[in-house]
Formats: sequence, C-alpha cells, structure tokens
Amino acid sequence: MTDFDHKTFLKHLTHRPGVYRMFDSEESILYVGKAKNLKNRVSSYFRTTALDGKTMALVAKICHIEVTVTTSETEALLLEQTLIKELHPPYNIDFKDDKSYPYIFLSSEDEFPRLGFHRGAQRKKGRYFGPFPSAYSVRDSLNILQKVFRVRQCEDSFFKNRSRPCLQYQIKRCSGPCCGLVSEEEYAEDVSHATMFLEGKSRVLLDAYADKMDAASSALKFERAAIYRDQIAHLQRMQEQQYVMNDTGDIDIVAAVHNPGSVCVLVMVVRGGRLLGNKTYFPKIKMEQDASELLGSFIPQFYLNGFGGREIPKEIIVNAKLPEKELIADVLSSQLGKKVTIADTVRSHRQRWVDMAQTNAEQSLGSHMANRNNLQQRFEALQQALDLAEMPERLECFDISHSSGEATVASCVVFDQNGPLKSDYRRFNIDGITPGDDYAAMAQALNRRYTRLKKGEGRVPDILFIDGGKGQLKEAEKMLEELQVSGVLLVGVAKGPTRKAGLESLFTPGSEEIVLSPDNPGLHLIQHIRDESHRFAITAHRNRRDKKRKESSLEQIDGVGPKRRRALLRHFGGLARIESAASEELAKVEGISRKLADHIYANLHNS
Repeated sequence: MTDFDHKTFLKHLTHRPGVYRMFDSEESILYVGKAKNLKNRVSSYFRTTALDGKTMALVAKICHIEVTVTTSETEALLLEQTLIKELHPPYNIDFKDDKSYPYIFLSSEDEFPRLGFHRGAQRKKGRYFGPFPSAYSVRDSLNILQKVFRVRQCEDSFFKNRSRPCLQYQIKRCSGPCCGLVSEEEYAEDVSHATMFLEGKSRVLLDAYADKMDAASSALKFERAAIYRDQIAHLQRMQEQQYVMNDTGDIDIVAAVHNPGSVCVLVMVVRGGRLLGNKTYFPKIKMEQDASELLGSFIPQFYLNGFGGREIPKEIIVNAKLPEKELIADVLSSQLGKKVTIADTVRSHRQRWVDMAQTNAEQSLGSHMANRNNLQQRFEALQQALDLAEMPERLECFDISHSSGEATVASCVVFDQNGPLKSDYRRFNIDGITPGDDYAAMAQALNRRYTRLKKGEGRVPDILFIDGGKGQLKEAEKMLEELQVSGVLLVGVAKGPTRKAGLESLFTPGSEEIVLSPDNPGLHLIQHIRDESHRFAITAHRNRRDKKRKESSLEQIDGVGPKRRRALLRHFGGLARIESAASEELAKVEGISRKLADHIYANLHNS
C-alpha cells in the first residue's frame, strides 16, 4: 500500500453525487469514476475484504484522490465520460474506435438520383441511411437494392459519359437512365421504392408490388408482371436473410461476454425492424468486471463520447442486468432529444436477437483469445508460473458432468500452442459406478484415455489439468502410477472459496498450493482450458441425457397431438427440419398458432 491516508480523506468526504479521480505517486491518472454518493462509493475501495485482485492492485497505487461534486447523478455521468475521453485512465475501459460509420447515400440534386456507399462528413445534399455496423453490411444492402430496384450506383463522371448502357443494364441491375432507357417517372418510382425499403417499410412495399403484379397480369403485360414477381421474390428472400420480425424499430442490441483476461462487446444494429449486421469491440480492462459492470461502463462511453459518429437509437437491449439503466437512459434521451429506453429483460424475437448477439460475441472472443500472439504469451507465463525447464507443447484437461448422478460423462479437451485442438477432444460415457461418485468417474475416464495412449493411439500431454482439488488430484496420480504413465505433470485446479474467476488455487503432487495473480496470462490459459473442458462435458452430458427424449420429442410437447404432428411432418418432411425451423416458420403450418409455435420451439431447444 502507498502512504495515502484514506481514513482522513474519507472522514471529510461529502455524501453528494460527483466524480472522483485517482492518481498515483507520479501524479498520473489511474481511474475516473462517478458516484451517486461519493463517500459511500470511494469508501468501498478501502474495505479489507471482498476486493478482487485487480481492484487491490489499483488501490495499492493510489497516492491521492480528487473529487468534483455535481448537482445530480446525471451530471456526474456526463462529466465522467468527458474526463475518460480526455484523460484515458488505464484502469477504465480503453475503448478506441477512430473509424466513422458507413452510410448508404441517395443523391437529391441529380435528375436520376444515385445510390452509393458513404463514409465521413455528410456534406453532399441528399439522404443518408444508416449508420451501418460495417462496410460489408452496406455493400450487401447495395447489392440487393441493385437486384430489386435497379437504381444506378455509378459515379456521376461515369454516368454522364455513356453512349450505350453498361454491363449493369445487361445483367438487369440498372434500368439504363444514362441512355434514356427508362422514363423519369418510372425511375422516380424505383427511387421511391428503394427509399421505402431503406426506411424499413418492406411489408408495404411487398403489398404494393403484389398489386402491381396482379394488375400487369390482368392487362396481359406478362413480362412486366414477371419483373414484379422477381422483385417480390428478392424482397422475401431479403426478409428471410435479415430476420425481419416487424416493420418498425431502431434498436441496438449490446452483448458483453468475458473470459479470463479478455472481454468482448458486440453491438448488433437493427433499423426499421431489419437486422443490418454487427460490430465487435475488445476493450482493455485492468479490473475484473462481470457483464453488468462492463455494460455499465461501455454504453455511456460508446454513445456519449461520439466514437465514429455513433447514432443513439430509440431502444437499446442488453444481455445483462444494468443497475443504472434508468440514469443512463435519461442521459441518452437528453442527448438525442427523444425518449431512449434500455431493456435488460425481453421476450420472443427480441430475446432471440439477444441470444444471437451473445453467441456471436462468444464466438468472436474465442477467436480473439486464440490469436497466436496471445497464446504465446500465455504459454510463456504458464512455463514461468509452474517453474518448467521447457515450454509445454500439449495440455489436457478432464472434467466430469452429471445430473444427480444421471448420465455421467467425462470430457477430455486438448490445447497445443495454436489453441484448442478439437480433433483430439474425447468424451467418455461413464457406467458401472455409484451415481454421483466423481472420483470413480475420473478414475474410469483416465484409465480409458491413457490405456489407449499407452497403446500408441495418441500423444501423451506435457501437463494434465484436473478440474478439482487435492482429492481428484490424488485419484489421477494413483491412476497414472497404475498405468505406468510417466513424464506428465499433474495439476489440480480448485476453485476459490467464492468460486469467482481469478481466485483459483493450483496443486501439484507433493507441492504447496500455488496462487497466481488474477491478471497472470498463465492463469488465463488454465482458466480457458478448464472452462472449455467444463463446456464440453456439459454438452456431452446433456446430449446423452436427452437422447432418448429426442427420439420422440414431438410426443413430449403439450398441445401437439397426432393431427398437429402429422401436419408438422407433412409440411417440413421430417423431424430434423422441424427442429431446425424458426418459430415463425412453425407458425405457417396449418393448425399451429404463433403462441403454440413459440411453445414448440422452446421445447425443442430446451429454452
């Protein structure tokens, strides 16, 4: 600890709202925070218990604290974000994004307006649709607009110097206004329809095209009717691809996930009820934070500091409880000039959006953690932490999963210096033991695994991690001795008293307990392989437990009798397609209401 006299400081600290700034011995900023009650919030840093390792590391560097008292918590939040943007404190989330967001631009001064990609200052006269989360999502939308509405996307210099139509006209992606192949009135109608689509009015547009197709067909203009038919097909396909749930709503779905030493925040953008895409961020953090704390720091900085021209939507949906969501929503509402709502509990298709965002965030974080540079650093730290003469090349970890002794499964996952080696993963169905006896289950799994390795069916690891304490470790040591497997370092990974990540204890045979700091990259590698073995074991256990139930899954669903089962099987052609169908598709079957479709979907997916 430093010589900072926190007791004297806290004795004279006000209970009013405000912002506090923590500095080290060199007068460098460490952390900026805001509080509804300054005294209570700052006092929490100097408790003797319940502080995580990273917070303790911050407190150890504090030499003095400065506070700015504000008239309200809202004012404190705005000041906090201004100071974070200006000072870049190392213990706050380090969020950097110097790219502006891309838009679709529709010119307004041209006789034949053009659609195009735009990024940067919005100086040209016309309409800007967006922002989109990525350049890919803009170009994907422009590609669809070309197919459906045939509005030109060429530059003005190219357009004004054409004497004959270009390839885009030949492949039916442009109506040829450069050569007078379409009238101003028809072209204006195409532009109007493209605008309706970008505004999210696709349902109205589909109805309008259906009416036009019927009218053209009645007038025996079959070629024109075929064009409308193709446009309807493109729009319907676009709806399926973009997962349209309704025709209104500008929503951002923000999902935060974390793994040892790394976090990922994914922002998924929905405009006009249409999913446009997503963008991922990997903020640098110095203190351990759960998803709620991470979102509470990320959202104000993301929207209030104006990174990349971030647009504030009317609704933000998050994947974790947000303790100060009313305060943050009020501040965002004042910035936008319209009411902004933040939802952390949703249902139906919105919950599926949240699930989709979280799944993508987990996938992105997994890829980020598998980055070769990160892995190299973690392997080096593990070598140092375990005092090994050489860097380990192959790691294995075992875990046991069951439900009150039912359907016990053991997992074995393998990591090498490139990350998870999934081709070498193994799962073992455990039978012939007393239900719930994890020691016997571990012994059986190790016996089966290393008997095969002794026969030359695989490669012996350098380190074998056992998810458990000294008891599991002794069981593993006894089994390896019995099988005469040598050259493998056994490490037991026991969860701390609070079972919180970063507080694990490590054991090796005949050694004292090894405790690593929560920010140690070697510990992050151990946590990663332990969590992966746990995930793999749970998945295998659930599959085994549900296998019998899956064979007659429709019979297990209340409200789905023989008639409805026949209708479902006739519509989809088999159980596999029923299980992969969305609830919207299930609701299209005769006799299946939307409520029943949601019920069927939930039962088939255990949600």
